[in-house]
Amino acid sequence: MNDEVEPARTYAVAHLHDVRMGDGIVGYLNGIDDTLRPFGGKFIIHGGRPTVLEGEWTGDLIVLEFPDRASAEGWYRSDAYQRILPLRTDNAAGTAFLIDGVDDAHAATDILR
Repeated sequence: MNDEVEPARTYAVAHLHDVRMGDGIVGYLNGIDDTLRPFGGKFIIHGGRPTVLEGEWTGDLIVLEFPDRASAEGWYRSDAYQRILPLRTDNAAGTAFLIDGVDDAHAATDILR
């Protein structure tokens, strides 16, 4: 039995709106996959149309998964990603952040401890 605790996966999440499709966004989309590979990153959610169950939703949701926080931070700060980042930020508004996931045994009440 392996008692080593695997680090929590980290997610890069962006809620984008007012996206101006054009050469900038196309350039960003053409370049981002290559920036993810060295850090073990992959798309989990990339836009799509949600079925809204409560409240209102506008914009696009993008979720990238990384093996751990160091990988996610390394990707975001990498020269390769920083070179293409303005292609997105100059052509879309929104919020982006990193957040750690929980392990498979997580229960809702764990946040009370």
